[in-house]
Amino acid sequence: MQAMQKGVVGINIYSFWSYPFTDSTADLEATQRCKDFMFGWILEPLVFGDYPEMMKKNVGSRLPSFTKVQSELIKGSSDFIGINHYYSLYVSDRQTEPGIRDYNRDMSIYYRASRTEPPAGQGAPTNVPSDPKGLQLVLGYLKETYGITQLYVHENAGVGSANDSLDDTYRVDYLSSYMGSTLDAIRNGVNVRGYFAWALMDLFELLAGYESKYGLYRIDFDDERRPRQARLSARWYSGFLKKNGSSIRVSRVQEDLRLTTVF
Repeated sequence: MQAMQKGVVGINIYSFWSYPFTDSTADLEATQRCKDFMFGWILEPLVFGDYPEMMKKNVGSRLPSFTKVQSELIKGSSDFIGINHYYSLYVSDRQTEPGIRDYNRDMSIYYRASRTEPPAGQGAPTNVPSDPKGLQLVLGYLKETYGITQLYVHENAGVGSANDSLDDTYRVDYLSSYMGSTLDAIRNGVNVRGYFAWALMDLFELLAGYESKYGLYRIDFDDERRPRQARLSARWYSGFLKKNGSSIRVSRVQEDLRLTTVF
């Protein structure tokens, strides 16, 4: 007999929330352009069968076009959308510059970490402040704009830190606030099916190697055995899950924190 299995297929996208740097028409348009390039480039073909109009206008003939058959095949081909979300940025308009066109030149925006920061050019700025509200806004935007019926937060974490301390209260504050923002999105009607903190343990990061510490568990990379120790955030997260989402006092977890190798 042939076993029949029913599965689902989805896609993951990187995300950050975009605030307009000013209320000027240029910055408002730049902010929407940022969303079109970040979300729309991938999601509009999956939902509507074609790229965003603004993207087609700015990229021109360098952007491939869909045939009618291709458009119908790709529409509705994703059962869920997952996002990796870390922070929010402020967006301002950037005049088109001469030279070889690429993704950043086509988008024509500047990023800023806050309203007081200078523009970061083509790369994302560093030292971005926490903004849990931004995650709620991203989830709501994806639901309202693209009609996404199933959403997952596949990665959520504060910007990696070189701080190797086990008493990582900053990470606990980050996780608790962003999980609360996810809950607010659910209360507003967004069907968030899952939330995943990044990451279980310190690991090699794409852009920062072993310097950025994202793990709930600390890894001693100077020891060839790679011993692991639970940070405060690991104990808090475990208690949160065991109590089915009930609030856990950080001070109580700190009292129980033991600087011992877990395994």
